[in-house]
Amino acid sequence: MTSVALGAASQPRRREAVVAGVIGNVLEWYDFAVYGYFVPVISQLFFPSTNEYRSLLTTLAVFGVGFVMRPIGAVVFGVFGDRYGRRLALSAVIFLMALSTFAVGLLPSFAAAGLLGPVLLLIARLAQGLSAGGEWGGSTAYIVEFAGEGRRGYIGSWQQVSVGAGFLLGSLAATLLTRNLAPEALLSWGWRVPFLLGILVGLLGAYLRWRLDDTPKFTEIEAHGEVAKTPLVETLTRYPRETLLAFGLTLHNTVAYYIALIYIPTWFIQQIKLPGGTALLISTLCLIVFVVLIPFTGALSDRIGRRPVLITSCIGYIVFTYPLFRWASSGSLGACFVMQLVLVIFLAFYAGAGPATYAEIFPTRVRYTALSIGYNIAVAVFGGFAPFIATWLIDLTGGNKIAPTFYVLAAAVITFLILLRTRETAFSPLQ
Repeated sequence: MTSVALGAASQPRRREAVVAGVIGNVLEWYDFAVYGYFVPVISQLFFPSTNEYRSLLTTLAVFGVGFVMRPIGAVVFGVFGDRYGRRLALSAVIFLMALSTFAVGLLPSFAAAGLLGPVLLLIARLAQGLSAGGEWGGSTAYIVEFAGEGRRGYIGSWQQVSVGAGFLLGSLAATLLTRNLAPEALLSWGWRVPFLLGILVGLLGAYLRWRLDDTPKFTEIEAHGEVAKTPLVETLTRYPRETLLAFGLTLHNTVAYYIALIYIPTWFIQQIKLPGGTALLISTLCLIVFVVLIPFTGALSDRIGRRPVLITSCIGYIVFTYPLFRWASSGSLGACFVMQLVLVIFLAFYAGAGPATYAEIFPTRVRYTALSIGYNIAVAVFGGFAPFIATWLIDLTGGNKIAPTFYVLAAAVITFLILLRTRETAFSPLQ
């Protein structure tokens, strides 16, 4: 206990905690992301319309509504995690996600139950959003607090590896089902399978987390009686600037993430008219590259600093997003693949350095709460509705396929300007 209190976790214990935390995060984000990859199917089943855009927009709006609950989840689970420990909060988070994802797989369609089906889908999505609001900040705090000095970028990057791996599992499930089932079977029962499996992966993740120890950093402040009694009040009164900084840093992060990883497959299908299986296969291959690159960019940020790595991502999107979308709008299969591949490569720079950057902004006593609030408000407003906004921009501009680039560029420019005025945190001790 003494070594724990001093924050000196042994290497095997640190490795075990990070691995278990990463696996739990993979399972959590598989549950959350699988909805995004079945948007074309869900739009037909729950929001049928003679207007294709209206049906798709409604489905994407429900995808975005799930994000509205993320700030609430950030407060609920963040306060709990800062007062009673990361382990308990993260165990509750993944259990809630498992139940709500399983519920989606049981829902009746609009044809079977009328408006009841879409309403129940909305409720389940809200529950998923509540869980996701407590996940990102909590898992980031947990993993980074186990990292040794000089390795926070690399160790923290595994938080984003696990998020990407969760999205990859969701994309892989959608790809396998779409390519191997007849359209009638996919609409009838096939789409339900990955949601129903969510209960199994969620319960496994909850079990893994329940067995974990809390972080050395939290154990240390707990042993010294320094745990925040009112983390939310302390966040808002003592760290408002840092919370706003986390918000600003998240603009590019979240818009790029949900456009590059979630919306682009739908864009391929709806705008470029690629077969669903082909679009999802491209996305799956690009996700593999994304997941593999993240630890390298995280480690790079330990060597040269967080800011240069984060700025590289912003510049990449500012320079390449418009020409890549324009090239891919020609319908060339190769252009589509290159477009998504280049965007996920530049996204990997932000994903690798991001978790450590967020954690380094705040002290341990309010890290879960403050990080979660700053991050999740930006995600709720700008990230969750990114696919909806992208589709709406195309409709608003009379079918301009490259209209989504304006939104992506705006977010990248704003975060780039913020990063120019942000101090480097990589080489200072964790607060």
